Amino acid sequence: MRFPNMCRTLALLAALAGTAAASIAQGPQAGAWPAGPVTVVVPFPAGGSVDAAARIVLQRLAERLGQPVVVDNVPGAAGTIGTQRVVRAKPDGQTLLFAVASPVTVAPLVSPQTVKYDALKDLAPVSGVAVAPFVLVGQPALAPRTTAELVALARRRPGTLNYGTDGVGTSMHVVAELIKQQAGLDLVHVPYKLGPQVLTELAGNQIELAVLPVTLAQPFIKEGRVRAYGVSSRQRWPSLPDVPALAETAELRQVDVESWYGLLAPAQVDRAIVERLAGQVAAVLAEPDIQRKLDDAGLKPLPMPPAQFAAYLARERQALGAVVAAAGIRVP
Repeated sequence: MRFPNMCRTLALLAALAGTAAASIAQGPQAGAWPAGPVTVVVPFPAGGSVDAAARIVLQRLAERLGQPVVVDNVPGAAGTIGTQRVVRAKPDGQTLLFAVASPVTVAPLVSPQTVKYDALKDLAPVSGVAVAPFVLVGQPALAPRTTAELVALARRRPGTLNYGTDGVGTSMHVVAELIKQQAGLDLVHVPYKLGPQVLTELAGNQIELAVLPVTLAQPFIKEGRVRAYGVSSRQRWPSLPDVPALAETAELRQVDVESWYGLLAPAQVDRAIVERLAGQVAAVLAEPDIQRKLDDAGLKPLPMPPAQFAAYLARERQALGAVVAAAGIRVP
């Protein structure tokens, strides 16, 4: 004997139970996300250029998401400690990474024995956020006034000029090696632990040259405390219109590299969450007030959707890999 109404009721309950079970198995879906405060790991110290860029954007992102966005600074090992934390985090969209190239594309190249993640596989690119070039700067007392004069001096005195970066195998170090390779220069690397320390030593005439992010060096350049020889972007940078591009010098005409700032998530996060988050980031970057704040920091918005951002990172790793291999950079 059959009871049609009861059968339909039982079937409906079974279907609902199955849907709920599937939802639990897959984790939070985009409709339920965010399910509370979102933690964004910045794998560098508070107060640095990466942290500053993150806070410009994330405060407004929190307002759009309707949940707090908590910045968690986890510095160490050129950003790899904080990056590893996100790689291992639960892929529910509640833990994200705000990073630059050093821990994402550079560290696996220079430290293949110690970096236990492949960022292009173990992280899901969400969105580009901002971009800025590096800048080659010198101490005020240095004789050359132009990049061409600096190249000529370095060629006359191989192995005598030094340059500072924030450590061996960092983005700054790789960009400096690119400059050396392009111009055929022999410069001595002086690694520090932090970019601000490099800038202070340079302004105090303790080192001769440095490769630094524009976002960090810009105030010192504008105040005349260091001399800017050129930015690493193909064209001059809007916030430093009087500083030439390195590519304007014949020996460095192929130099074209910029520092990106971007948002990533653990690899297995639901794609709907990634797409929704990317859309919210794009909306934030379209706001004139955010654009003004980024410009004041020497940054340009880089609204880049997930697939495009992933392709961008893959191309960067290939290009930087060639520089790392030619320079023989290895970090134990």
